[in-house]
Amino acid sequence: MSNNVSLASSPWAAFSGPNLGYVMDMYDLYLTSPEEVDADLVALFEQYGAPVVESIESTTTVEPGNIAKILAAVQYADNIRAHGHLAADIYPLNNQTKDSTRIEASTYGLTDQDLVNIPASVLLNDIPVNVHNGLDAINYLKSIYTSKIAYEFNHVVGKDERKWIQSKIESGLLNGKLSSEDKKEVLSMLNKVEGFEQFLHKTFVGVKRFSIEGVDSLVVLIEEIIKGSEVKGAKDIMIGMAHRGRLNVLTHNVHKSYEMMLADFAHVPSELFIPEDGSLEVTKGWSNDAKYHLGATYKSPKGTTIKLAYNPSHLEVVSPVVTGQARAAQDNTSKPGLPEHDASKALAILVHGDAAFAGQGIVTETLNYSRTNGFNTGGSVHIIANNMIGFTTERFDSRSTVYSSDPAKGYEVPVIHVNADSPEEVVQVARFAVEYRAKFGKDIVIDLIGYRRYGHNEMDEPMITNPEMYNIVHNRDTVRALYGKELVAEGVVTEEEVTKLQKDIKDELQAALDHVKEVGKGQVTSHEMPDAVKNGFPEGIETAVEKERLEKMNEELLAFPEDFNVFKKLSKILNRRRDPFEGKGKIDWGHAETLAFGTILQDGYPVRITGQDVQRGTFSQRHLVLHDEKDGKEIVPLHNISGSHASFAAINSPLSEASIVGYEYGYNLENEKALTIWEAQYGDFANMAQVMFDNFISGTRSKWGVKSGVVLSMPHSAEGQGSEHTSARLERFLQLSAENNWTVVMLSSAANYFHLLRHQAAVLGTESVRPLVMMSPKSLLRNQIVAADVEELTTGHYRTVIEHPTTGKNAKKVEKIVFASGKMAIDIAEKVGEGEGYDHLHLVRVEQLYPFPKEEIAEILAKFPNVKTLAWAQEEPKNMGSWFFADPFLRDLATDAQDVVYVGRPEHSSPAEGDADSYKEAQTAVIDQAVAK
Repeated sequence: MSNNVSLASSPWAAFSGPNLGYVMDMYDLYLTSPEEVDADLVALFEQYGAPVVESIESTTTVEPGNIAKILAAVQYADNIRAHGHLAADIYPLNNQTKDSTRIEASTYGLTDQDLVNIPASVLLNDIPVNVHNGLDAINYLKSIYTSKIAYEFNHVVGKDERKWIQSKIESGLLNGKLSSEDKKEVLSMLNKVEGFEQFLHKTFVGVKRFSIEGVDSLVVLIEEIIKGSEVKGAKDIMIGMAHRGRLNVLTHNVHKSYEMMLADFAHVPSELFIPEDGSLEVTKGWSNDAKYHLGATYKSPKGTTIKLAYNPSHLEVVSPVVTGQARAAQDNTSKPGLPEHDASKALAILVHGDAAFAGQGIVTETLNYSRTNGFNTGGSVHIIANNMIGFTTERFDSRSTVYSSDPAKGYEVPVIHVNADSPEEVVQVARFAVEYRAKFGKDIVIDLIGYRRYGHNEMDEPMITNPEMYNIVHNRDTVRALYGKELVAEGVVTEEEVTKLQKDIKDELQAALDHVKEVGKGQVTSHEMPDAVKNGFPEGIETAVEKERLEKMNEELLAFPEDFNVFKKLSKILNRRRDPFEGKGKIDWGHAETLAFGTILQDGYPVRITGQDVQRGTFSQRHLVLHDEKDGKEIVPLHNISGSHASFAAINSPLSEASIVGYEYGYNLENEKALTIWEAQYGDFANMAQVMFDNFISGTRSKWGVKSGVVLSMPHSAEGQGSEHTSARLERFLQLSAENNWTVVMLSSAANYFHLLRHQAAVLGTESVRPLVMMSPKSLLRNQIVAADVEELTTGHYRTVIEHPTTGKNAKKVEKIVFASGKMAIDIAEKVGEGEGYDHLHLVRVEQLYPFPKEEIAEILAKFPNVKTLAWAQEEPKNMGSWFFADPFLRDLATDAQDVVYVGRPEHSSPAEGDADSYKEAQTAVIDQAVAK
């Protein structure tokens, strides 16, 4: 098939005389009443504009009265484009029903002679030299749209985009042959892929590896995308994928050496074989993880970094992590203002399973944010490594759609299906995907349709549950064997060369294993926790800021352009932020946060805060982005402070939790110096992101040696508004707390919040960094007990506990110490007021729950010799909150003469009362019990 094409004339060239007059009349009617015109004619008018007579050289004419034939032919051609995929040769096992009913001439009342009488220009924009008439054009379209590659792009709204995709397809470029050298490279890669899997299969019998076999060309596909993206200027390639095929991708795309991979199987420390040239970076935690969950980073000779993200078995959850990493690699955060975003600098390649792509909601979350300003990465390349099965579940039980890729169509993402046993077509699809992304900056889906040669893992017998499929699989040659035969038949290689390739890879792998066993004899992997983690959060970090610096910044934050009209009510609120510096008031929570962000920017750390409504703040407390009340124009005051050395971004996120948490975690992994904050609109929204807390944020240092300083902020407290919007499930975070894996706080001081943010920023990028989990306030945002004097920001530091200043003044009279956090602590503080009548009581506000401040509390207890009761007060039900976590620590601290008691609600299945009246009654009872003698 020739790729030599010439531009076609418009279809109006097929009309003359009365027919042309009729079409012109219809066009005039279309301009005023399009609903009265035949839909097919409307489609032609929209595509080609007004009917005009063009001069063309053609031996084909249309008989008068054949308008209906022309319209039917146009519809026929368009339906080949739209529905050809249903009849395409895209299934290697050839075990799926094909539907060609919509691409047969008889469906449209057409004969071959009818089509011969229609000019090709009516049906094709780009006409190959061997296409002479409408019949040739139809046959050409069928050959393009029903081959080993199939296309779905009708759902793409952009007219220019659809036209570009169609032009690329119909020009024949995606069906072009590779050069002989390219073919040899593809065969060599397939040989390595299969040889690696077969060597593991025979050498380590029964060991799980989640083989790639059946979609071997995935490695070819990824490699071609990497090469093409490097040509387009990408410096960072981020890959995310689940376990199937991961070891092969690690080995052949990310260049983890055979020695390192085989060491993992041979129970030898793989770090013994890290290349001395520094081209490969791997990390490991002290608890380690399965080999098919691990990642690596490769620095190529071309200067490109290729990174495979560490990932648990929860399949799709790595996708937002990787896109967050890609965005961080694309952002220049070294200058004031918004980060400078260059999408060409990095690419995310996301490999999905077929059942998971359709079944996991986080996939659509990731697709949904892909073109939003704060989360756009210039398009990810999604690859469905399609085994046509999910564990043992057939496709008809795993989804309600024709293809697993169908969810992508709702987001105007073009989908290309390709037969995984056709490696040359796979290469062409890869090249197209790279070009499409560079042109339109959008996601694209490649549905790589293959099969799974073995069961879900290498110990599973698939014939038990899927006998029909596996009777076919067991009788099918591998793609390497098939392609080898094809190239031998073409004369590109000889049979001897194919045989030698197989022997060479087997010999190479055996030599690598022998070397591993020799070097690794007696060597064991260390499971020791690093000292930086053992030692906990570093102390002595200076977080106080000079008054002059804060005052100057405060004025700059309130200096708006003359032509900017701040909403009048908001203007009064913001202008009151001058009062604390004039001795007339205090700094509330939102004000303290803004000042902290400003100083962090001045210290050279970029700040990124995302979540639903973070720009204003869920409780209208923040106002980081202001809108002109007349024209909606935006300004960000933090972009205009002097001395800033880093970018600032406050981004209202889509209504998603799991994906956005994962994104911000990934962003911080890649830009370890960025203070990256995710804030839940309400704390209970964190329930939807639990998978991210469990699989990534809580345990990445332990499992993978991966450091993160991401901040999670979740409004948490009972306010009498029912069970929802009450609890961020503090107890779950405390249950996950161990090995200094993160810091969990519930603050009751705006000053402490200021110091904590600066403390967190100061450890970013160091060995001591860890995530910060913050149960943040709601009603306390404007409470004067929580608000700070300016002096509290210009002196002091972050405190894990705060002794309430109005209690415990006479140490010998104190018989009861009440420990409480967050709003509960302030409710008790409001009850005791100035402390009159409460000499028996001392209130200790526990700001940090994990690591539990045992030493600090012990120092406090030592000051009160007559204490009989240590009470832990909380507003959460007894089976929730922090009580069961704190209880053993308090018992260790208590003397034999001291009782440790719980003060709070009894155990409940719901986090809070359902209405304001019952809440007030229950809360009053808890407060009264807390302060009682």
